[in-house]
Amino acid sequence: MPSRQIRPLRLIPALLCSLLTATAVAQSPTSPTSPTSPTSPTSPTSPTSPTSPTSPTSPTSPTPLASTDPVPAAVEVRNLTTPTTCAEEDNVSFALSAPSIQRFRVEALHPAYIGKIRKDSSAPDFSGCNFGDTPHPTDPRHTFKPRKVRLYDGKDLAIVGITFDSFWRPQRVPVTVGGRKDGGFHLIQFFDKRKGPKGKVVETEVLVLYPSDGYWRAKPLPAAHLPDNAYGSSFLMGPVQQDLRPIVDIAHIDIDPRQRTIGLRFTAGGEAQVAIREISRTRTALDVAFHPPYRAQAPFAMLRSMYVTEDNADMSRVSWQDPAGQARDATVAEVSTWQAGDVRFGRTVPSRHNTSAPDIRFSDFR
Repeated sequence: MPSRQIRPLRLIPALLCSLLTATAVAQSPTSPTSPTSPTSPTSPTSPTSPTSPTSPTSPTSPTPLASTDPVPAAVEVRNLTTPTTCAEEDNVSFALSAPSIQRFRVEALHPAYIGKIRKDSSAPDFSGCNFGDTPHPTDPRHTFKPRKVRLYDGKDLAIVGITFDSFWRPQRVPVTVGGRKDGGFHLIQFFDKRKGPKGKVVETEVLVLYPSDGYWRAKPLPAAHLPDNAYGSSFLMGPVQQDLRPIVDIAHIDIDPRQRTIGLRFTAGGEAQVAIREISRTRTALDVAFHPPYRAQAPFAMLRSMYVTEDNADMSRVSWQDPAGQARDATVAEVSTWQAGDVRFGRTVPSRHNTSAPDIRFSDFR
């Protein structure tokens, strides 16, 4: 089970509330181009591309059929990060918005320096924290009867549901797994299963969902030279709202383990299907599809993380591809609001906090 404590949120409420209610206004970034920024996947050529003006179409030529595949889209990314000295605060927020989104991909990828790690560090660091004596509004205060249930145990995937003894929200989300109804879990864990040394099956946690507030965490399988790797940044997918901190309210979860899909019905309306497309030492990849297409003013996704300094952060840099296809790169402090066709939140300098934690990339917006 991942050690996700509910970290206090110190973001300015008015700033987040304005984001969740106002129409997005894009600004052009001024960040320099980076030669090392990841390249967006090549978009397929649309069959409805216009005919060259120098070669007019014959009147007798059949009209090409319109493509039903959504065209690639650029999204607005807005930086809502605030400074902190505490490595246990989620002070980093990047909101993703668009007039209409039908689907996108989320990937957890090893940081560029993963091969250089010899000693990982994932212990909590409260050295720069001062929470005071007054309980924070998002401290766990609702009590529950603890339990742990193995919801599915297949050949290459296992799913476990856990109810904590306390949590910061009272919501109990109904969950169906392979037709089996349950619910009230604060954590749903997804384990990759494959044969390890001497043919013994090894279970490795690669994905978690917190149903009560809509947070996700993902990581690839550990690099070959490491026994395990840490979680770092988390993300939200769906109608992002503000309830003391950014959340997504989920009304129901329907998991099909054989198809590796996670169906989400949102309290605010609409649904999404999250498909686990890849689990490997390279990435854990999720394909997300909204039904109907997401057209709300609120962000459709958000990256949450921690940044104190470049060497004490769960993410410290942003790399993206702009609408013109130009690769760009910047530090957390150098960006505000911009348009991107592909965006990766990660690190290039090893951090002393969650050193092996993955980068998180959003791409294939359509």
